[in-house]
Amino acid sequence: MAIKIKIKKGDTVRVTAGSHKGKEGNILNVFHETNRAIVEGVNLVKKHNKPNAQNPQGGINEKEASIHISNLSLLTSEGKITRVGYRMDDDNKVRFSKKTDEAI
Repeated sequence: MAIKIKIKKGDTVRVTAGSHKGKEGNILNVFHETNRAIVEGVNLVKKHNKPNAQNPQGGINEKEASIHISNLSLLTSEGKITRVGYRMDDDNKVRFSKKTDEAI
């Protein structure tokens, strides 16, 4: 079941649960179907690659894996976590921080 995702690509978030709790980073990608997001520098996994034409050496690469959005909180400009609300400003729907009431 898809839920309303209030974070977007480019937002700065903090991980609130799990083994990466407390880490911060920017969102690189959001997957609406599975309610997951990829956060820069968080949840790194090692991927073993076989040698091929582009990479004749092969090897082990690190890349970010997705993390569930329920474990992420949006950060304000001061670096505090906040919830997200929506309001209309001059016929434009904008997101705002519920803690500081500033537009995101």
